[in-house]
Amino acid sequence: MNTLKQIACGQTVKVKKLHGEGPIRRRIMDMGITKGVEIYIRKVAPLGDPVEVTVRGYELSLRKADAEMIEVE
Repeated sequence: MNTLKQIACGQTVKVKKLHGEGPIRRRIMDMGITKGVEIYIRKVAPLGDPVEVTVRGYELSLRKADAEMIEVE
């Protein structure tokens, strides 16, 4: 199982499944990250937090904890 946190900079991946529950999962979905959507990894900060991605044509910064909940392929 690969999570968004493990993906290298410059790669494009597809969301397979969202883990987590309740408000956290809802917040991730409200950002436009849903099953089947493509995510491009733009930049990873030196210490790994945050991860900058492009989703549905807009840029987004995700915390490592949130990136771990997004299973990708």
